[in-house]
Amino acid sequence: MRKFLYLILAVATLASCSEYQKALKSEDTKVKYKLAERLYKEKKFKKSSRLFEQIVPKFRGKPQGERVTFMYGRTLFEIEQYIVSGYQFERFARSYPKSDSVEVASFYEAKSYYMQSPRFSIDQRDTYTAINKLQGFINNYPDSEHLDDANKMVDELTTKIEKKAYEIAKQYNTISDYKAAIKATENFLSDFPGTSFREDAMYLRLSAMYNLAIRSFETLMEDRLNEAGSAYKSLVKFYPESKYREEADKIMATITEELAKFSK
Repeated sequence: MRKFLYLILAVATLASCSEYQKALKSEDTKVKYKLAERLYKEKKFKKSSRLFEQIVPKFRGKPQGERVTFMYGRTLFEIEQYIVSGYQFERFARSYPKSDSVEVASFYEAKSYYMQSPRFSIDQRDTYTAINKLQGFINNYPDSEHLDDANKMVDELTTKIEKKAYEIAKQYNTISDYKAAIKATENFLSDFPGTSFREDAMYLRLSAMYNLAIRSFETLMEDRLNEAGSAYKSLVKFYPESKYREEADKIMATITEELAKFSK
């Protein structure tokens, strides 16, 4: 019985493959469209996408063009061809601005760019593009059922950009370029006032200021120690229970000792 079932399955698979290959080679647009739509509904997006790719140009300007173009974009998204799917959904929105599917198309266009965003350590130009696309969708469709997902993606991408900027400042501190680290953290805190890395950046600024001060010429040391002391006060003001409190207190104790020498 099991062998019989396997035989039926094998025959069905061969028939399906044969049907697909015939449709690919066929000159009949209706045959391609009918099978592409069926495969789409069966979530066989790779095969469906190849058929849609062949027939999309032939449906432009025709009543079925809207449906075919949308399904083609969706198949590209599902097979992770995000660059092309973003382009296709953008084209759909321009070509069919009054379509009932334009909102969904705009969402998948933005999500296609979101999926292209690289890890934080790589250049983030694609991430900025994705944020702009998502923000455009949010602004245009404030009542969309996809609004929560769009906002979550924006938050995730923004955090990625913040992490990139913070890690750059941290790297400056690691290689002992304290002036660059101070400048980078100050820019970071100014550019991202609500960042989740604010506490980390404030401690990093304190650490960099302290390290710069104690390595300075005597004529510069007092002023720089005072600046580091101000950085300490800012940290404990905003984060009195900071995870860096113990290390920060030790730094401040040393700052106080060094400043006392200038009073004598």
